[in-house]
Amino acid sequence: MDQLGSLLPLVLIFVVLYFFMIRPQMKKQKKEKNFIESIKRGDKVVTKSGLHGKVADMSEKLDAVILETGAGKMTFDKSSLSYELTEKVNAPAKDTKSEKK
Repeated sequence: MDQLGSLLPLVLIFVVLYFFMIRPQMKKQKKEKNFIESIKRGDKVVTKSGLHGKVADMSEKLDAVILETGAGKMTFDKSSLSYELTEKVNAPAKDTKSEKK
């Protein structure tokens, strides 16, 4: 019984680490993988380095995308894309006055 009591804090530490560190990281990786698989031509995206552009073409063999930017067309690896701006740009602005009423 004494051995069980000495293992309990170790088990609790592992459970806390799992729910606060490991599980959120796994969710983030899954979300990023789904995002990269769902990219299509015309989507506005941001790279991990902060470059904004529009997807002009995609290369399945090279696992790369060609982005149209203000400086011209550039080729990036799909894994370097951070998130999509298309939904944020096209989303209607919320009217805060009507929500207060």
